[in-house]
Amino acid sequence: MAELRGATAFLTGAAQGLGAAIARAYAREGLRLALVDVQADKLHRLADELRAAGADCLPLLADLSDAGETQRAVDAALAQYGAPRVLVHNAALLIQRSMLEITLADWQKETNIILQAAFILSKAVWQPMIAAGGGSIVYVSSGSGIKGFVQEVAYCPAKHGQEGLMKVLALEGEAFNIAVNTITPGAPINTPMSAANYTEEQKQAWIDPALLAPAFVYLAGLDTSSMTGQRLNAWELSRSLRPA
Repeated sequence: MAELRGATAFLTGAAQGLGAAIARAYAREGLRLALVDVQADKLHRLADELRAAGADCLPLLADLSDAGETQRAVDAALAQYGAPRVLVHNAALLIQRSMLEITLADWQKETNIILQAAFILSKAVWQPMIAAGGGSIVYVSSGSGIKGFVQEVAYCPAKHGQEGLMKVLALEGEAFNIAVNTITPGAPINTPMSAANYTEEQKQAWIDPALLAPAFVYLAGLDTSSMTGQRLNAWELSRSLRPA
């Protein structure tokens, strides 16, 4: 496992929910943070909070549905910090629509945030990670990455695509010590996106996303000798990492 203090994490969807929980956990580990989100006020409030606690972080405002904005954000992160130890692509958009309701623009926006951005970000860090001797790439997946759900006409295909991208990059990355994995929350989590889409029954059982943060700290230090090409469960992994 790599030393994390002084290393760098690139994190998307950082401003709230699971992303903010991961950012706080990484800051406690001493990682430098490039934080990407489209929500300016929430992103800058989080950056101010982390800096006040001593973290080195760079907030980057970007709409990840736009290829140019995505590329500019990751280029700025690389210019500031160099190769990341870990890239976590957490950003996603889920708006439930039927096939009759959804437009091509709707479909492209959701799939671009989830899958196109995963490609652009991974492509940008690939050569720097090779030069650095390795790294860890993590895509935040969900049950929608392996199953179909009614009215997830864009979200499900995009999450399935992330799973496929993970599998091929894990094979290619093994020669370069770049671990590539997906991770699903493994439990209902209390986030704004969940609040908009969960049933009342799911909300009764949801948990604080901070409880999943240990899994992401573990993944930040991975190399290919530890784990690559896997679909992981953040809730189960986080519980296994707690002291007995």
